[in-house]
Amino acid sequence: MNTFTRREFLKVSGAGALVVSFSFTGQATANTNQGLRAPKVVKREVLDSWLSIDQSGKITIFSGKVDLGTGVKTALAQIAADELYVPFTAIEMVMGDTATTPDQWITGGALSISQGGNELRLAAASARNALLDRAAQKWNIPASELLVRDGVIFPISNPAQKLTYGSLIGDGFKLEVNPKTSLKSHTEYRVIGKSVPRVDIPEKVTGEYLYMHDFKLPGMLHARVVRPNSIGAKLKSVDDSALKNIKGYLQTVRKGDFLVVISSTEWGAVKAAREIKVTWAKGPDLPKKATIFKEWREMPIAKEDVTQKVGNVDSVLNAGAKNIKASYNFAVQTHASIGPSCAVADYKDGKLTVWSASQATHSMQHELSVITGLPKESIRLIYLDGSGCYGRNGHEDATADAALASMAIGKPVRLQWMRHDETALAPKSPPRTMDFEASLDSNGNITGWKSDFYIALNHIAFMKPLDFPLLAATDTGVPRPGNWVGFLFQNSAAPYSVPNITVNTKHIAQTFLRSSHLRSPGRIENSFGNESFMDELAIASNSDPAEFRIKNLTDPRAIAVIRAAMKSSNWQSKEPSYKTNANSKIAKGRGIAYVRYNNAITYVATVADIELNRETGKILVKNLYVAHDCGQMINPDGVQNQIEGGAIQTVSRVLMEEVKWTGSDIDSVDWSTYPIVRFNEVPKVHTVLIDQPGTPSWGAGEQTPTTIPAAIANAVFDATGIRLRTIPFTPESVKLALKEQAVTRA
Repeated sequence: MNTFTRREFLKVSGAGALVVSFSFTGQATANTNQGLRAPKVVKREVLDSWLSIDQSGKITIFSGKVDLGTGVKTALAQIAADELYVPFTAIEMVMGDTATTPDQWITGGALSISQGGNELRLAAASARNALLDRAAQKWNIPASELLVRDGVIFPISNPAQKLTYGSLIGDGFKLEVNPKTSLKSHTEYRVIGKSVPRVDIPEKVTGEYLYMHDFKLPGMLHARVVRPNSIGAKLKSVDDSALKNIKGYLQTVRKGDFLVVISSTEWGAVKAAREIKVTWAKGPDLPKKATIFKEWREMPIAKEDVTQKVGNVDSVLNAGAKNIKASYNFAVQTHASIGPSCAVADYKDGKLTVWSASQATHSMQHELSVITGLPKESIRLIYLDGSGCYGRNGHEDATADAALASMAIGKPVRLQWMRHDETALAPKSPPRTMDFEASLDSNGNITGWKSDFYIALNHIAFMKPLDFPLLAATDTGVPRPGNWVGFLFQNSAAPYSVPNITVNTKHIAQTFLRSSHLRSPGRIENSFGNESFMDELAIASNSDPAEFRIKNLTDPRAIAVIRAAMKSSNWQSKEPSYKTNANSKIAKGRGIAYVRYNNAITYVATVADIELNRETGKILVKNLYVAHDCGQMINPDGVQNQIEGGAIQTVSRVLMEEVKWTGSDIDSVDWSTYPIVRFNEVPKVHTVLIDQPGTPSWGAGEQTPTTIPAAIANAVFDATGIRLRTIPFTPESVKLALKEQAVTRA
């Protein structure tokens, strides 16, 4: 009987059609060669740090940003191609290699296009104009009398006379990026704005794509780190005497509380990690899970900020026709990446090279220097795609673990976390609790709004190296900050025009869990509070929730995305659905939410259609209608991909994701104790893309998620008349709310 692996089957069944449909360079080859590229001096201001052109005209772009599966490799290549006046196929991308790419800070915060793309655009335009100047000098004519097409320069008066980029480049530009260089007009774009097929998709579909987990080096060993699913535990004793009987087992490495087993085979490492006898002293208990939001409020506050203040809110609260109060909570969550984190490290001759899926390779270079004691210049990080992170999962931790293992044994080591490592020990998004109070006059107008947000203290500065609180550092006694979060105050300010408003953010001094960002950090929690409360005010004023938002907005683009979502979903002003379906087993409802990300960039409005089973308490999101305005779109299909992915991930976070613990032990360790959304629970996502040619391009990866929690919560109210104010909306919490509603009505 013939048998096929998935990859073999896909190669036979689908590869031919895909090769015809896509134009791409070999991703596996490109990623493998990245590690072999000769190091060079890289400075952000130097033009040769950003791109190179060979004699044949092949263009290589060097980007400090990386592609986390978001399609930015394709989008950045589109920007470079258009600005250089070359075909998209002429561009090869090298990303996230500390020895060859400029430090553009982290890949995150929806900055890959708005920051990374703009920096690349300047570099590409500087290169094009420099080459035009060289051609002008050769022909002794003004550069303004030249044109360029497909990397070939020619005089307007004599198109037959030609010079290629490759013939002009010589040994490089030897110039700095010109921040005032002339950019291509958006009216001339030929590649930007087109849905160019993503360069990574074909090999991912056929199983040929080189992921971090697939990467191998000659003579590579395998390792597993040994840690308890507990916070603050200390290593008391180790007995590895029985491991010598495991085939392939080579060595146990201990450094303080850091413990790793190394084998010539992966199974040998897995088995050794399971069978090694270890005694741990547990750390102090965490705050009680059942009362976490109360305890979060009571933790020491490092500082308080007023993020929004207009008028005198205290003078109008309680003076209106209605006064409304509400509090909202957002649970501790983790990335729960489907593939556990992995890295390969190679230490030899005093130099350390690590292949990593970190979304901050340059910051990790700095952090590895701190942990290992090696000079930063002796450490090289090379990015390879790993499992989805969107903030910081275990990639950075596995990177440091692999580095220490390789340095201990002096050979290349592949270290992969186990499922329980990833789910239990990867950094968590900190909890959030928020209090709101508002007043309405007799006409249903908002006269005052006051809100307090309890958030984790900021520990990040833009464009500065990130001080990760890595487990390897803690284990080996290297002092590091306990937190790694920043800018969590964003979107605490309400986006609406209110005559009297005060918004306070109270910064908790120290989180009780190792904290990190998780997609749309801070913005998703704050927007859940703002948009849920806005809905409560709409109902209290007897207004349609969508029209009530429009009434309190002045920005035409904000109003346009709400109108677009209403049109896409066929929104109808009506009485709440629960008034007519109170006796039905399946309650149906819809809700709306609007957010402008950071109150400064991308606009999003979402309508959610849900079904709620009154007997089981299960919520099923059937449809999401998302209207999205991120300015000038680089790749519309890529924008749609980001909307869909972010929406589905957030549905999972809203309905089921929550880290649980007992004492200092993390109970969420696998898919049964930390479930995520399954295929039969995925909603249909309908998108309306509003392009704005000639305007700045903003991010699309983190914006849609900010609207999803409140849209679902507001849909639940429409369906049942109950307000769910604590995420996640589990069946247990829904049934409890329905029970409390029945008691109240009785």
